[in-house]
Amino acid sequence: MNLVRKSLLRYDGGIWIRVIGAALTTITGFMIRPFLVLYLYDRLESVLLPMLVVALQPLCGLFVSWFGGGMSDRLGRKPVMIAALLLQAASMAGYVFADAIWQFAAVSVLNGIGQALFMPASNAQMTDMVPAERRAEVYALLHTAFNVGAAIGPMLGLALFRWNPQIVFFIAAGATCAYTLLVAFKMEETAPAVIARKSSGEKGLPSLRGGRQGGLKLLFRKERTLLAITLLSLPVSLLYTLAETAMPIHLQAHFDHSQAVFAGMLTFNGLAVIALQIWIARKTERMSSYKLIGCSYALFSIVAIGYGYSTAIVALYAAEFIFTIGEMIYGPHIQKEISLMAEEERRGFYFAVFGASRLLAAGIGPIAAGLAMEWANGETLFTVVAVLIVACGIGAFRLLRKQQAAKRTEQYGAAAE
Repeated sequence: MNLVRKSLLRYDGGIWIRVIGAALTTITGFMIRPFLVLYLYDRLESVLLPMLVVALQPLCGLFVSWFGGGMSDRLGRKPVMIAALLLQAASMAGYVFADAIWQFAAVSVLNGIGQALFMPASNAQMTDMVPAERRAEVYALLHTAFNVGAAIGPMLGLALFRWNPQIVFFIAAGATCAYTLLVAFKMEETAPAVIARKSSGEKGLPSLRGGRQGGLKLLFRKERTLLAITLLSLPVSLLYTLAETAMPIHLQAHFDHSQAVFAGMLTFNGLAVIALQIWIARKTERMSSYKLIGCSYALFSIVAIGYGYSTAIVALYAAEFIFTIGEMIYGPHIQKEISLMAEEERRGFYFAVFGASRLLAAGIGPIAAGLAMEWANGETLFTVVAVLIVACGIGAFRLLRKQQAAKRTEQYGAAAE
């Protein structure tokens, strides 16, 4: 009992709300995501068209995220998060009433806009609340909550989709509404600019244009490290995307009960993260991030080959376990690095730029996968991804090592003065 209480008191109440909300929404999200592609595939009898429909969500979100990150810096994390969650709840309800393929596509776009607004604001809020030395641990806690959904959602979704898909979407809409209420009534505003305005007694909303935090000129002139890290992370984001979209179709070529195999992989991944993530985060908290991130790229390249060429369940699950170790190292530490790069008043902008990598990969990945699997096969697709991961991993390792050396030189210089 004391151990549980100590664990609860270790983190701020706002962090626990994020964790609970993440668990709620990812359970329902993983009930839907693995099987939406297969549902569309059965309806359209094509590999490419379902991928195009799925790709619409992140591509639309890519444009919105650029605006959404800076907007949370100016208007506050809380209102942006509430608006984003309401859009996602509406999209889940929209799936219930959608009938034609274009209607599913339109609802997916709405969901993409909501997710693109939510993620930069919520990640910036976490950075606002947590001191630098504990951010990797807190991001790991949040990653564990996401994987509660990965552990429970796929098997539950498999059963419900076979029974009545509409029930899944109703449950998802309800869970998102519950999360919205938690954010609205239990979370405090954390954006430094908004808090400063309240302290000074300033009234009214800031201009959305005049107070723009960041932009293309600033990104290319002064934030080249952020831009480089974002681009170098693309192959990793692509692997994540293909694991959710191309993998179910690729497995059909090698396994008789491919849906059950895929759902089992996701559940295995989720359970492994729940069991190991916090322990790994605490063990690696003080290690050099560039070494850990470089190691994770190496693991991801092995995973891509394993996904492409595994024809036995044991080999496939071995690849999935390596993927699990890689993501447990990579996710918390790359987010920590982004949070350390960002100036206090521009955290939302930084996470929006970095998040563009995930959205771009989620947009182009399914399309590229559809073309590759129609013209060649899944083995070719995952081999190309493995090569890209190795090349970008070397670049990311060198860049982050150089940045860390520059920081140490700066700190020594300041101490000497």
